[in-house]
Amino acid sequence: MHGYQRRRRKRVAEINVVPYIDVMLVLLIIFMATAPVITQGVKVDLPQAEAEMMPEDSDKPLVASIDAEGRYFLDIGDSRDEAVDLLALAAMVQTQLNTTPKAPVVVKGDANVRYDAVIQLMATLKAAGVPTVGLMTQPEQ
Repeated sequence: MHGYQRRRRKRVAEINVVPYIDVMLVLLIIFMATAPVITQGVKVDLPQAEAEMMPEDSDKPLVASIDAEGRYFLDIGDSRDEAVDLLALAAMVQTQLNTTPKAPVVVKGDANVRYDAVIQLMATLKAAGVPTVGLMTQPEQ
């Protein structure tokens, strides 16, 4: 029995990575499904108390308005009564801010206007270079 020797098998020191790949793929699918749900928000600093009046010595504010039908207006000179689209409104705001860069910008919306119309107006104003936007309110009776 001298010629017959049993060979010992070497132990295999490998990690089975298949379960880790499965977990990684499941996590990837979860992240892909939840990514569209995460939406971008608009930062608004809400007042802690009653709204304050604008200072008398500030520049004349630019008032961007939305009526109940969702039409946009910009209160500049003679264009007060003409409805404009968002691109024209952004161009007019940029032109006005070039001449008076410290002029405050205020959004005035009808009480019955859709929330989406206000958000689109605020996003347009931000894209036009407006650093901060105020919301016009009416004091309670």
